[in-house]
Amino acid sequence: MIKFLEAFQDKITGVLSCFDRVVFHGHLPVTSPTGMEAFLQRQGVLLKNLKPFVTQQADRLKQHAHAICAKAKRPFIYLEGYTRKEDKARALAERDGIQRGLVCVISVVEPCRSFALRYGEKRPRLKASRRKCLALYYYFIDRVFGLMHVRIQTWFPFQIQIYLNGHEWLARKLKQYGIAHARLDNAFTWIADVDRAQRFADRITDTKWCRVFGALARRVNPLLADLLHPFEYYWVTDQAEFATDVMFKDRAALQTVYPKLLRHSTLSLSAEDVLTFLGRKLHPRFAGEVLNDCKHCLPGARVKHRMKGNWIKMYDKHGCVLRIETVINHPYEFRVRRTGWRKGQQVVDWYPMAKRVCNLYRYAQVSRQANHRYLDALASVVDPARSYQLLDRVCEPAKFCGQRVRGFNPVARTDTRLFAAVMRGEHTIAGFRNGDLLKVLFPRLPAAQVLKRRLSACVTRLIQRLRAHSLVAKIPRTRRYRITTRGYVLMSAAVHLREEGLPQVLQAAA
Repeated sequence: MIKFLEAFQDKITGVLSCFDRVVFHGHLPVTSPTGMEAFLQRQGVLLKNLKPFVTQQADRLKQHAHAICAKAKRPFIYLEGYTRKEDKARALAERDGIQRGLVCVISVVEPCRSFALRYGEKRPRLKASRRKCLALYYYFIDRVFGLMHVRIQTWFPFQIQIYLNGHEWLARKLKQYGIAHARLDNAFTWIADVDRAQRFADRITDTKWCRVFGALARRVNPLLADLLHPFEYYWVTDQAEFATDVMFKDRAALQTVYPKLLRHSTLSLSAEDVLTFLGRKLHPRFAGEVLNDCKHCLPGARVKHRMKGNWIKMYDKHGCVLRIETVINHPYEFRVRRTGWRKGQQVVDWYPMAKRVCNLYRYAQVSRQANHRYLDALASVVDPARSYQLLDRVCEPAKFCGQRVRGFNPVARTDTRLFAAVMRGEHTIAGFRNGDLLKVLFPRLPAAQVLKRRLSACVTRLIQRLRAHSLVAKIPRTRRYRITTRGYVLMSAAVHLREEGLPQVLQAAA
């Protein structure tokens, strides 16, 4: 990432890496059909009575949700069709001024994983099945995590989903410690102390997740106190988004370079590059696809590089924040160092990374490395803003010794002829004088001395124009001039454009 920051250091105010949206799932020991059958047997419930038993427990969960809403005096909302539930909950919180506690409970019928009774030989069996049931979304404004939701399905096996936002959590940390910052939606556009904010963001993985999630599960699932006792949920990370935000000074600073970054990411990055970003190598046994996808949607655009179920995205937030985001859905593609068994012996080695919530720190490490590698790959993109400024400055009038001199036209025949004369090879070592340019620009000098002096005065004015635009500089205590670095860059580009670039482009029109 250092290369990228060095390339655009005059446009960037800071870089922040932290989790964005993270989704956790909680599973009970009755998730499998065999586990569910054993549970029903302990409860003395016959398989033929499965539906009345399950319906009764679903009613308990719904009644519990209504009771919580009544106690907190918050609405219980049933939604039909597609609606962004988070936006609705956020609007309710803003309307009612909710700063902490329950915002609302939203119920909606959604697909879920449950069980179905299948008849076969000897006796019926339970099989895993996809069906629809009522899901309850509890929206809270937590003291630590901010706006979050806990979703529980009202049919067995009562899977729980918990959604958190790392930027929401970090915003509360910054406010708690009095660090000034500016925030738009889900991104920070400016932070007074970026280094301290980064240290706060790194601490989110130190949270005792099982303790926090266990308390939330007991809050939304009353069956844990009696029917499901002593079961506990097993928590996994279902999806983790880790973002690296490069904060630019303003919208103009990012918009001048963002189209170049999009083009480079879409056309120049290969499948092997994407695998390298994610810490993988391309080998013949790789079974999967690596895809690049660029989508333009108002008010911006984003590019996504997908590797199986994981991907890296690049997009702009509010036109002033460049976000590189790694999304991990299938962590088994990566490795974590832990204790395990090899050839009957317990060793510490690298193993495929599981979804267990204790591996969240490794999610952050893998994603941060991927984001930094991606930014390093973008460092080769040249910022066109400086080139535009240099070109505009040369084309506009300037002043030399208090007098106004006109600018240059980089594609005009007379100006490119002057540039070519100045950059001749014999002028490189010792520089050039007025007489040197006079011989190159006017090879057939007239015999009359008056005309020679007039042509010499013309060359003097041309040298003054070059000096006014900082294309050449006078060598001290001599009458010679040398070409500046800016002069080499601009004049050689103008000559190349006049002699090579434009003729090829205009060939069809000619």
